[in-house]
Amino acid sequence: MSYADKVFIDMCRDIIENGTSTEGEKVRPRWEDGTPAYTIKKFGVVNRYDLSKEFPALTLRRTGIKSCVDEMLWIWQKKSNNINDLNSHIWDSWADEDGSIGKAYGYQMQVKHQYKEGMMDQVDRVIYDLKNNPYSRRIMTNIYVHQDLHEMNLYPCAYSMTFNVTKEKDSDKLTLNGILNQRSQDVLAANNWNVCQYAVLLHMLAQVCDMKVGEFVHVIADAHIYDRHVPMIEELISREPLPAPKFWLNSEVKDFYDFTPDDVKLEGYETHPQIKNIPIAV
Repeated sequence: MSYADKVFIDMCRDIIENGTSTEGEKVRPRWEDGTPAYTIKKFGVVNRYDLSKEFPALTLRRTGIKSCVDEMLWIWQKKSNNINDLNSHIWDSWADEDGSIGKAYGYQMQVKHQYKEGMMDQVDRVIYDLKNNPYSRRIMTNIYVHQDLHEMNLYPCAYSMTFNVTKEKDSDKLTLNGILNQRSQDVLAANNWNVCQYAVLLHMLAQVCDMKVGEFVHVIADAHIYDRHVPMIEELISREPLPAPKFWLNSEVKDFYDFTPDDVKLEGYETHPQIKNIPIAV
């Protein structure tokens, strides 16, 4: 069975059985009909995935790998905050008439900062350090910029990546590990989507920096299941997990900025049916 399925099932059961409810409290999100969107939540969920063993895609339902990679590259590679540069419609609710989501996500990635080596944006700084200072304990990104929050149409949920390089015995290559910090997550709508995105990012950065992939650690401050999602989650985690797919990344790509969603494939990816018409709280 897929290890990602086990992690997901255990997390969801823990939230439903041991989580706390926000019902009746003052909450910001609303359903389309205007009623408050309450949640069952757990604080401080930490999930670990060894990317050297298998790719963490759910088989309980399909994760659209090309769409989630497209969104990840929209932020990390195109460094865009405009939905017209994105092939899916997941950000439409937060975009203005020109397609902008404000000074959020990709906008923060393209801002150049002064370092002693010169001006670089956060992505270029990560790649520079992985290639030149791999044992640095300062290789990280952060898009939760307080001075710009008032100009963001949505505050960043997945807001920080920290990269850490290790050396295994008898290995001729360094190993790239990463921690994703997320302040909040809608478990049904976004959990495996984010996991797959940042697993792919680690694979891509490892390849262009001539490293191997290691561990991906996902830290979620507020992992929640919305009230209207609970029956869907219960049906989902009752399914029998299937074997994990094999991950393929185009080995010919040596520059991070040359990757496209077509350079990523999940081979032998068998899944249960998709859950459709998931209501999204805004």
